[in-house]
Amino acid sequence: MLTDTIIQDTRWQQAGLETLADTAAIATLAHLGLNPAHFEIAVLACDDARIATLNADFRGKPNPTNVLSWPEEDLSADSDGDRPHAPDPGTPDDPQPLGDIAIAFDTCTREAHDQGKPFVDHVTHLVVHGVLHLLGYDHIRDKDATLMEAHERVILGKLGLSDPYE
Repeated sequence: MLTDTIIQDTRWQQAGLETLADTAAIATLAHLGLNPAHFEIAVLACDDARIATLNADFRGKPNPTNVLSWPEEDLSADSDGDRPHAPDPGTPDDPQPLGDIAIAFDTCTREAHDQGKPFVDHVTHLVVHGVLHLLGYDHIRDKDATLMEAHERVILGKLGLSDPYE
């Protein structure tokens, strides 16, 4: 598997996060022309309390959020709207770590409900979003956001999911 999922909140097991995360990560890398067998990603499946602590520790924001990501290296583009730098691949026997993602069950559940989306679709989108962050994509600058959202739309469309930005 491309993803190594650490389940801290057992509700994620019932939701099938390990399969969702792997499917979303594989689709994201394949869309970008990267061989998923050459990379690995750690996914922490947690609750709002844990992600709030992580958000406070790493971003200075002591509140829960849906997903956080920590890239192994900074691959971000030099100019707004440019494609990020490509990661150096590993091998199937020694995959290159892309970084870590944490995802909060409570916030994901609440957002999916509030947005009238299936939980599985919302979580898949958030994992795609997190993987893109690991690969240097961001949404702070306008052109970067446009590029990232375009990739999200295409990846999710290939997975048979609706446009999350409509």
